[in-house]
Formats: sequence, C-alpha cells, structure tokens
Amino acid sequence: MKVPMIEWPIGAVACARYRVVHETRYQYQSTVTLSQQYLHMTPRPFAWQHTESHLVWLDPVVSEGRDGVDYFGNNVRHVALTVPHDSLLVHAESTVLLRARPTLARITATLPWESVRDMMGKEKSAATLEACRYLYASPHVHWFPELEAYARLSFTPGRPQLDAALDLTRRIFEDFEFDSKATEISTPLEQVLSGRRGVCQDFAQLMIGCLRSIGLPARYISGYILTHPPEGKPRLVGADASHAWVSVYCPSLGWVDFDPTNRCLVQHEHITLGWGRDFSDVTPMRGIVLGGGRQELDVQVTVTPLPVLGGA
Repeated sequence: MKVPMIEWPIGAVACARYRVVHETRYQYQSTVTLSQQYLHMTPRPFAWQHTESHLVWLDPVVSEGRDGVDYFGNNVRHVALTVPHDSLLVHAESTVLLRARPTLARITATLPWESVRDMMGKEKSAATLEACRYLYASPHVHWFPELEAYARLSFTPGRPQLDAALDLTRRIFEDFEFDSKATEISTPLEQVLSGRRGVCQDFAQLMIGCLRSIGLPARYISGYILTHPPEGKPRLVGADASHAWVSVYCPSLGWVDFDPTNRCLVQHEHITLGWGRDFSDVTPMRGIVLGGGRQELDVQVTVTPLPVLGGA
C-alpha cells in the first residue's frame, strides 16, 4: 500500500531510525469462507516521525483492498478475503525516522493547568478546537469521582500543566502493577483503579480519564516501543509488542507524549501508529469472519534499531 507523506519541518534531523515488523496470525478451528478486516498498521507521519517505507501483505492474498484515512487522520486499510482459508497472516513492515522531542526542561515551564483548562472552549484557534474532541467521554474512557480525586493528587493548585502530567505518569507507574492476566479489553476503569493492576492499554486509558476528569484534553496513542534485552543477551525476533501511551495537549508546545507504563516522557524509542480517543479508535486489526469456529491468535512484533543515514 502507498503511504501519504507529509514534509518534516525545514532543517529537521532524524535522531533515531527503526525497522518494525508486526505479524498477526489467526489459526481457525474450521474454514473461514469470508473475512473482512480493518487495519491500523501504517505508522503515522507527523512532526516527530517520518515514514521512510511501509508495506502490508496478507496470506491468503487479499481479494479486495482499499486505503483510506479515518476521522482522526490515521492511515487505514480495508481488506476482504473471499478465498476459503483455515489461517490468516497479516504482515506489516515499516522503516521510520524519529526526530528529537521536547525535553524535560522545556515541559516544566508551562502554564498552570487551570489556565489550560479554562482555555478549552474559549480559544478558537484550529489547534485548540481540534484538541477539544479529546475532552469528553469515549467508549473505554469516562470519568468518575475517584478518578478525579486520583488526578488531583498531582494537579495541585497553580502547578504547571506538564509538570503535573509527568508526576501523574510516575505515580501510575509506582501505584500500579503490570499484569497481563488482570484485565481484558472491556475491563472498566473503575476496576483498573481499584485493582491497581493492568497492561499498557489500561494505564494509558486510566491516565487519559484522569486528565479529562479535570478538563484537560488527552488522546490515546497506539504504536510500538523499543525494548532492551538483558545485558549480554541478543535481541530476540518477535519479542516486542504493541504498545500504548498518552498525548497531552499543551497550548505552547502542541501535543506532548507520556508513557505511564514506563514512567517516562516519550523521546526517541516510541514509534507511533496512530491516535484516537481510546483503544477502540486505533485497534491495530479488527473485523468479521464467516465460519472459523474457535481461533488461536499469535502476535509477534520486532523493533530493530537502524543506522541514521547522513542527511536524514
């Protein structure tokens, strides 16, 4: 598929370059006669990321395919497979260049969070109006009193907005335990907050709910992260995974990304697929099949650092 390109700012220089291979395989108990899939597997070009190359192929071969852009501006692909099949493999492969993002020193010198909250709905700039779509409840993110109370432990009166957001990022990392068996896609935020366990999707949506509960726009980012093998061990093929984090709207800096799963300000090890209100807007792959019965799913992601070419 072809990827719509956007120009980087004049003078932009890549600080990191990666190759990402994402393979999703379904094995069906019985034959599937028709499969229609909606794919969010194309890295999104934007100010901090440039897509150098990208391809997606499926086995069996796609009978019909159509590229498009969703409501949030993400690249999507609709595919239909009409050949009977007992398994499905979706292979996405990309090379991306990343540019250096704002540092900790820059994000601490921002407006008090109350000032940003009060700007929403009053400012009429295109950027602020666009950010307002991420202020409200969405299918997987809503707010409730306990969520706001948790947020306000970081968002104290007069505190700079992004300094408070970083503190919330760190608190979620410290207060919650990563547990891949504790939650499912449909687990409500109330259960995540009370159980203090979950995965990156849960932590991202929890932080988004906290921010929206106090009137600050926040969006869900779907993508990948470079993982580091133990010292002296080789990087394993397929050992990485899809990842999720949070983007916070700041009037002076634009959108600034935080990763509560890893307690960090996003810099040059996160590769963005796309963004939306929550997980439901940017699921890497979803669709319908006729037949199939029970199915087994296997997902493998490999993120490989590449040399940054001169002049990139």
